[in-house]
Amino acid sequence: MSKKRHLPDGPVWVRTHPVTYLHDRREAHRHDWHQLTYALRGQLELVTADARRVVPADRAVWVPAGTAHVEVIRAPLSMRSLYVAPGALPAAPPLRTVEVAPLLREVILHVTRLGALDRRRPSEGRLALVLFDLIAAAPDVALELPLPRDPRARAFAELVADGPGDVASIAQLARRAGASVRTLERLFLAETGVAVGVWRRRMRLFHALRLLEAGRPVTAVALEVGYATTSAFTAAFTRAFGRTPTGRRRDAR
Repeated sequence: MSKKRHLPDGPVWVRTHPVTYLHDRREAHRHDWHQLTYALRGQLELVTADARRVVPADRAVWVPAGTAHVEVIRAPLSMRSLYVAPGALPAAPPLRTVEVAPLLREVILHVTRLGALDRRRPSEGRLALVLFDLIAAAPDVALELPLPRDPRARAFAELVADGPGDVASIAQLARRAGASVRTLERLFLAETGVAVGVWRRRMRLFHALRLLEAGRPVTAVALEVGYATTSAFTAAFTRAFGRTPTGRRRDAR
């Protein structure tokens, strides 16, 4: 686990940490404060014991204090993290990925510029309450994949996540993970609720989202994530994310 400075409860309700990454990396954390991380540009993935969550540009992830998680940095990534004192939100919401509306976006950026919110200053105390209300009201977005617990199924999931564009068949990846396809099918259905092939397609769509935000052509992305035609990819992408691939590229600019 990476070491983070302990921030005791007190008059400071919110602290900030803006950062830009130019290289991919993985960081394991368990914070003493609640964390809201907003992907300003690029894509972040957050892995917990039960799920893998994708946080693309214009989304944010809320992580309650004490939650062990791994941040998978997909560079280039520019993100803004706000740390909220547990005492400021005694009834904190559970871990969730949320949509960042324009008002919440501007509040996050403004608070980041301030550096911290101290409740002893009336204007900052009021701003903190507005921030908390906006986070609570932000709509949830279904950008997560449940993770299997079995070591063999988990190894398969990691192979897919680390190489979503890999052309290897499920049977080939299953052998690398030390299991048969039949065993993986049983494990994935029992532990994630979806078939292993469906799980892989969803992971590939997460990868497609990142490629599109990086400016890759739609047809090239469709081929890289295993679709024979652009129309089939467009239909699958739109069902998953509520926007066409072209529309998502436009939003990310």
